[in-house]
Amino acid sequence: MTNPLHDTLFAPQEGREEAFLHLPGGDVMTHAAFAARAAKMAGALVGAGLKPGERLACQIAKSADALALYAACARVGVVLLPLNTAYTAPEIAYFVQDAEAALLVCGPGDADVLGPVADSAGARLMTLGPDGDGTLAQATDAASPASPVARDGSDLAAFLYTSGTTGRSKGAMLSQDNLLSNAHTLADAWRFTRDDTLIHALPIFHTHGLFVAVNVTLTAGGSTIWLPKFDAAAVMAAMSKATAMMGVPTFYTRLLAEDGLTRDATRHMRLFVSGSAPMLPETHRQWTDRTGHRILERYGMTETNMNTSNPHDGDRRPGTVGLPLPGVELRICTPGTADPVPLGETGMIEVRGPNVFRGYWRMPEKTAAELRPNGWFITGDLGRQDADGYVTIVGRDKDLVISGGFNIYPREVEEVLDGLPGVLESAVIGVPHPDMGEGIVAVIVPDGTPPDEDTLREAVAGRLARFKQPRVYVVVSELPRNTMGKVQKAELRKVHAGAFAS
Repeated sequence: MTNPLHDTLFAPQEGREEAFLHLPGGDVMTHAAFAARAAKMAGALVGAGLKPGERLACQIAKSADALALYAACARVGVVLLPLNTAYTAPEIAYFVQDAEAALLVCGPGDADVLGPVADSAGARLMTLGPDGDGTLAQATDAASPASPVARDGSDLAAFLYTSGTTGRSKGAMLSQDNLLSNAHTLADAWRFTRDDTLIHALPIFHTHGLFVAVNVTLTAGGSTIWLPKFDAAAVMAAMSKATAMMGVPTFYTRLLAEDGLTRDATRHMRLFVSGSAPMLPETHRQWTDRTGHRILERYGMTETNMNTSNPHDGDRRPGTVGLPLPGVELRICTPGTADPVPLGETGMIEVRGPNVFRGYWRMPEKTAAELRPNGWFITGDLGRQDADGYVTIVGRDKDLVISGGFNIYPREVEEVLDGLPGVLESAVIGVPHPDMGEGIVAVIVPDGTPPDEDTLREAVAGRLARFKQPRVYVVVSELPRNTMGKVQKAELRKVHAGAFAS
């Protein structure tokens, strides 16, 4: 009997009395205790009637038990569907119905609202709280450990739903092999071992926190400092006991605001990784100046986990996402074709490898449109690759601006704006223009006193062709972001849709 995901990640924990989770308040959960809890929770899932291949949707707070639910699902072959804790009941209803989930697990305080959601979808409802409370926790306490169920590497392990900014959210189907191939590759590429302790302040409803941070740690046999959410003071305190951290750019900008961030404070750390959203080159430089560490930036997505990474040993280049990972092929094509563009030119990023998902649940047309028969996945990300192989993300295909017949890549304009005095960061969007089709709006977050618009225009005019220059500048206190730190350009386009109406 084999079950690759369980056998590789969780079975090696059995009998290991070393620390696995350093919990808030000072409690420590060993590898063995975690494995035992997950085995009993798997027994509770079997007792609730779940069968291999059925879907379990969960919207729960981050906790040791929430992570044990992932291990329990892997043990008995249940497909995990983790959901953003910010989703509303109508959004949850769509996911549960679309995935045909057999069980919905929510927080005890949400049962009254989500009970009808589960009923309408024909799913059972159980609850799981962060303090060991809830009906699933109680069932776990009373259950006998479940034996691992035979599964194949091609069997599904999880559904992750995309954000759905351009239509219905799509359920990306990830197999056991998808998850394991990436975990092995990253653990090796980033030199993780049993001696590593990872600061884990990410959510675990997203591929970054669950299938990168957790799987890499488990593959290496290391431990984590398990924080319920990002808190700058808590992260700073953890650095003296940790060796690595994975985060989004917002983590690093907030830590840079801490007076205590020094070379001495980070001397015990060996690696800082950033992803899920682009990091400003200036953030890289400031971090290196303050700590002596160079942040390692990488690139991945829901459908593929990680595709590229700056090297652990070698040149980590700010503004890039590094080189294709071992075993991952990457090419940049003319959008709408499979024709590679000349080296250094911008085009559509496509990837192929064992990390690429199985397709979108119940969406064969979408799958066929984005996943070529020969295995190349059309990412929707625009980028370029230099002569050394380093990849730079230019933006999403849907963010491309076409003004007066010219293609304008927002990232190129943002890089110019972000380098100007008085500009902390920027977001460039295209909105309807009565003459040009689309006009460029630059949304600016100032670094202190807002910069003078005429000064901005003059500086941009010396660096960009006329058709690339913003027609309208808007100053805001902050950019709208999702939980992983990505700027929500769809929201900006909606807010500023009437910029050229007159």
